[in-house]
Amino acid sequence: MEWTWESLRAQMEGCTRCPLCERRQHIVFGEGNPQAKVLLVGEGPGEVEDKEGRPFVGPAGQLLDRMLASIGLDRNGVYIANIVKCRPPQNRVPLPQEVEACLPFLRAQVRLLRPAIIVALGGTAAKVILHDEDLRITRERGRWHSVKGVELLATYHPSFLLRSPERKREAWEDLKALRARMELMGLLEPPEAEGV
Repeated sequence: MEWTWESLRAQMEGCTRCPLCERRQHIVFGEGNPQAKVLLVGEGPGEVEDKEGRPFVGPAGQLLDRMLASIGLDRNGVYIANIVKCRPPQNRVPLPQEVEACLPFLRAQVRLLRPAIIVALGGTAAKVILHDEDLRITRERGRWHSVKGVELLATYHPSFLLRSPERKREAWEDLKALRARMELMGLLEPPEAEGV
């Protein structure tokens, strides 16, 4: 099927492919720039996201906004989505059957966006996108992969960083690597030299 953003949203709104639909207040479709060349993918919506129908709007989302700002980006310059579009109970990790039910939607978003770079936020997103159940985010973060011609960088999920602030320095290194790769690929202008 050839999706448009509108037809994809309509399909998601009526989705009953897995039991997560039974408790949701809203699907969390995704948001940002539909022409963005950078796609950030998280695990799934939390309580605040379920209430508002928007990704990363709770405390983890506020940290994500600050992380993006630290490298000169904001939500208008990227697209943000999740592996699953409905909140798992108590914010647990999505079950394999829930991931499988929702993956066609993420794949459709990727086809519509055609990103040059995907940033997997956290171990769950990285495992799903890289098809590696044994992946450990502490080992894999900061490494670049190529997935069907798209550059992929795995880093820590902002909610993990809220619980483990000592890991923020590593996440900062990942963000700097993202910024450098975006500049190298011509997706961002390098900062102007000061004092010229």
